[in-house]
Amino acid sequence: MRLIFLKRIIAPRAWLQARSFSSPAVQEDDEYTASPQYPPILDLSYKKKLDRRFEENSTEIRNVKTVEEKQLKLNMPRYYGFKTFVFHEDHIPYNCLPIAQHITKTHLIQGKELPAYYQNVSTENLETIAKDIEEAVLMELEGIRKSYELREENLEDHDKANLHASAIVKSLSRILNNSLAHQYPHIADSQVDIEPRLEAAWRVGGMVPPNEVKRVRAGHHFFKQFENDPIDRVIGYLGAPILTLRSQLPLPSIISASEAENPALEVPFFKYDPRVIGIPVEYRHAANIPGFWPGDSHTFGLISFLKTGHLKKRSVVYPGEENVTEALNVQGVLASYAWLHSQANYLGFTTLNDLTYPLVTQTVLTNGQDFKFFTYQLNTLLMHGNHTTENPKRNVCWTTDNVKLYAEINDGKIVGLNEDVLKMLLQFYGNAPAERLGINMRPYLSQEEKIIADYEDDDKRQWLEREYKYIMTNRPRLQPIDEIYAWEKIYKIDHKTRPMDKRLRFFELFKKPWTKRLDERPARYIPKACRPDLPKYKGRMAKEYWP
Repeated sequence: MRLIFLKRIIAPRAWLQARSFSSPAVQEDDEYTASPQYPPILDLSYKKKLDRRFEENSTEIRNVKTVEEKQLKLNMPRYYGFKTFVFHEDHIPYNCLPIAQHITKTHLIQGKELPAYYQNVSTENLETIAKDIEEAVLMELEGIRKSYELREENLEDHDKANLHASAIVKSLSRILNNSLAHQYPHIADSQVDIEPRLEAAWRVGGMVPPNEVKRVRAGHHFFKQFENDPIDRVIGYLGAPILTLRSQLPLPSIISASEAENPALEVPFFKYDPRVIGIPVEYRHAANIPGFWPGDSHTFGLISFLKTGHLKKRSVVYPGEENVTEALNVQGVLASYAWLHSQANYLGFTTLNDLTYPLVTQTVLTNGQDFKFFTYQLNTLLMHGNHTTENPKRNVCWTTDNVKLYAEINDGKIVGLNEDVLKMLLQFYGNAPAERLGINMRPYLSQEEKIIADYEDDDKRQWLEREYKYIMTNRPRLQPIDEIYAWEKIYKIDHKTRPMDKRLRFFELFKKPWTKRLDERPARYIPKACRPDLPKYKGRMAKEYWP
């Protein structure tokens, strides 16, 4: 009886004492809500999990502060670079216009004239400029001929065409800049780059997987159902225009955002492996270089001139006017997209984070005599994964027919100077960039630090710049990527005839060297002489600032 009595007395006191030392409990009014709050219901299927993981990666890249750190974050998954299908400016395989439109999601509009938008651009100085251009063309062609005759060099046709194009384009740019600078302030303020480096890299989906991927999928009971599902490919572009012009403000858009979603703007769908048309594959980092480094005030491209001398060699293998026209269209579409894509990366957008406003550029292809004009509007960068079919936006490219600047040169005089070509050149130069009112041009960059030069920490700034420049150079690593030798494939993998050998190779340890990340490398060692104030076991490795 006494034990029961003591239990009745002690239990309430202990309970009150425990309540006095505990944190405030949830009030009964806060415990219930007017409507039930349920956790989000997620689709747990394999594809949906991959989509969410990919979306999380895109969000992480979008939240990175600076331009350079975004590029490092893009390259983070691959220490040795991505397996990239590289398109070169001067190498255009046969019948590759469909894949060029697919990997850039471009609708091509071909006509005899430029879009109606250019009718509002003045060409009043045409007659005065025509005389100066005629004299400049004669002087350049005669100067090239004499200089190479004196050196007794026998140049091939494509080299001659490139020399003519380079010399004439530089003279045309000089004349047009000097003649129009007083009329158009944007020309006087523009930056001119001679043979800049142009490089771009982006992801494209919708292509069938290669045989090795199919074989791996088919060998697993769970992944067998996804054996033929398309995969993403990394596309790279390398080029070097003759000359480019850049400004501080972007060119006005040709069509609106709603018009860019018009389903009538058809884009060919190319589902095959790019190697079927002869596109080479190599491991490269995803570099986006529009001809200048981040931090330049003139970020937006106005005009780029490209040489077409490589078509002289191509026409021998693939003769016909149709093949030449197709090759010119491929070169114009890829060069225009790559230049705008790399510019968009400097504005904070990436292949995983779409544009919030369109970008426009103008491209001219020439061999010195034949000219072809392109106007390209970039509306979207998303073309990977499900965006290949679900993204309604299209990029649009307008192009003219291939026209001649002059018919021929007879007795030191130009015969048949085509004023239509000069008119289109004037319209390209006279197309003035304008400020986009009410639009944040760099929505995914920090307000305080847009580039790494804005960081106050010297060590962080220098470390990031060194790593960024190294990645963008695409130099090979000191230690090349591991490979499986032929004898290992025969004796260790296929037939397993060497069971007593030590298992030291990566395929025996179930490692994949090509999936090594950038931040998995050892940090730089600091010698003891450079850290005298620290114990021996401290400060051996330099601090790293991976985004």
